[in-house]
Amino acid sequence: MTILDRFRLDGKVAIVTGASSGLGVALAEHLAAAGADVALGARRVDRLADTARLVESEGRRSIAVATDVSSPQDCQGLVDATMAAFGRVDVLVNNAGVGTARPATRETPEEFRQVVDVNLNGAYWMAQACGRVMRPGSSIINIGSVLGFTTAGLPQAAYSATKAGLVGLTRDLAQQWTGRKGIRVNLVAPGFFVTEMTEQYPEGYLESQMGRVLVGRAGDPAELAAAVVFLASDASSYVTGVSIPVDGGLLTS
Repeated sequence: MTILDRFRLDGKVAIVTGASSGLGVALAEHLAAAGADVALGARRVDRLADTARLVESEGRRSIAVATDVSSPQDCQGLVDATMAAFGRVDVLVNNAGVGTARPATRETPEEFRQVVDVNLNGAYWMAQACGRVMRPGSSIINIGSVLGFTTAGLPQAAYSATKAGLVGLTRDLAQQWTGRKGIRVNLVAPGFFVTEMTEQYPEGYLESQMGRVLVGRAGDPAELAAAVVFLASDASSYVTGVSIPVDGGLLTS
């Protein structure tokens, strides 16, 4: 096996949640480009058709399953559908996420719980369902955020709390499963990438934060996808339990 062969995902099956828009689309497309068949999960199942076409344009197979990750039953259903279609699950990318920018004194219990249910609980339900069927050599990749480590000038208590929680979840699942099951669990922490979520930011906010980014610009989704492909592949066979920032140097500031 050459060094470049280690980055290939031929013969592997990946599940990507939150695959109907934003970074999830790019992650699914690039996993397929690396050789994986991809099961796509999202609440907006109608929009998964576009992502499925991108996967199939890379010569790979795909399925689309309506999935609300806050529901353990939906998470199990996505894994069951993947096993029925492909017979295996090798990679899970926990990408589904929501965010709010509500001041802490005004955020309702329902708003806070919704973010926790999707971003943190949903990642756990998906990992739990996949952990039951994954074979040794499999990989779980949680999509965290630099807001799990720093603040960014907006009131995002719920979002930041869940992303910090994912760091602890990643570490613990790696401790439980890497030695016993051969399943690696890691996290990537994106910085600023232009997505549907960033469209909700106040006008000029994103530009105001670029001074904190050493590279001086927002990230390209392909740059995040490259890190995810690395963690999904045998190239990272000796990497587990870690959080890798993909942030253009934001966390150094």
